[in-house]
Amino acid sequence: MIMTTSDITPDGITAIDDNEPGGKDAVDEDASDEDDPGDSGDGTTYSDSSGIEAADVPPRPLTGWRHGPTWTYLVVLLASVAALVVSFVLSAETLQLARHPQKLLGCDVNKVLSCSTVAESWQAELIHFGGLSYPNAFFGIAAESVFITIAVLGLARIAVPRWFAICTWFGGFAALAYSYWLFTQSMFVIGALCPWCLGLMFATTIQFMSLSHATVAVQGIPDSPGLRGYYRLRYDLMVDIIWIVALISLIIVKDGAMLFA
Repeated sequence: MIMTTSDITPDGITAIDDNEPGGKDAVDEDASDEDDPGDSGDGTTYSDSSGIEAADVPPRPLTGWRHGPTWTYLVVLLASVAALVVSFVLSAETLQLARHPQKLLGCDVNKVLSCSTVAESWQAELIHFGGLSYPNAFFGIAAESVFITIAVLGLARIAVPRWFAICTWFGGFAALAYSYWLFTQSMFVIGALCPWCLGLMFATTIQFMSLSHATVAVQGIPDSPGLRGYYRLRYDLMVDIIWIVALISLIIVKDGAMLFA
């Protein structure tokens, strides 16, 4: 638009012809853009009160040493190493029992605490293949070796695919469910407890607790504000303590009188 002297009013304000392209309509559009507090010009929508709308707020990550990969995967590593050691001991005890069926094992304390009684049950050799049965401890060695490798990857801060992290959690859950099945079979069906098996169960429990923590805090799976709040407010510590105390209480209530007889 070319302005002439006739377009300028006596008070110095430029008059705009409504019929000209880009005239009053363009000015009105500019004014409406300036009056809209919710448009930042970059596509981000803002609320009238304070900043970005809730739908556009990114999830708040868990911060602090307790939620980092160093601590969470370190606990997974320690629990997995403990479970691996116990699995080796159980494997050795199984071979010892096979060589000397009539000889008592070192963990045969009494009728309630007896590794031999548990090892001679069918539950101790659940997997059968090719006409042979395989002691559970052998699979424990393989499984815990995998968890140790995963813990080392986490400590090294190596990024893993989402599917891998999900499969890792389900693997930890399967190990926990298997150990608890063996525990309930020993307590309520076989009628004897294996001290090494109890150690393996508690190690697997701590391993699962830490693996779940790492999956949420480090891997961000699932993307749940509720779970992040659960760990941020340290509810997990309370639940973990109650969990361990409940297991110990169950053992004492069921067989406390015979544990030290």
